[in-house]
Amino acid sequence: MNALLLVAHGSRRQQSNDEVASLAAKLSRACNEDYPIVHCSFLELATPSIPEGIEKCISDGASRITLLPYFLNSGRHVVEDVPEIVAASREQHSGIDIRIAPHLGASALMVDLLVASAQSVNSAK
Repeated sequence: MNALLLVAHGSRRQQSNDEVASLAAKLSRACNEDYPIVHCSFLELATPSIPEGIEKCISDGASRITLLPYFLNSGRHVVEDVPEIVAASREQHSGIDIRIAPHLGASALMVDLLVASAQSVNSAK
């Protein structure tokens, strides 16, 4: 069974973490047929951690987990930290296919999203 794990930085501000959880719930509704399991996790400052999120996906029946890094830039967290955590999880769960999607900022849709955001502000009265 396929799972998505939305991975965000994490914040001391609970409202920010709640926004990520809300996004994961919306993602779940949008792609439930292809990804019946959707959870969120955090790199630091909040729970669940990435390993805890992976464990939750597995306990829910996932055999393939795709991590979605909710980061705009390819900084240290995207290039080093998340891949290192995933490598350790792959060793621990050798029977589970764990993949990392490109970070959000790498999406070809990012320019369109930014243009739409600017247009929404400029068209508001």
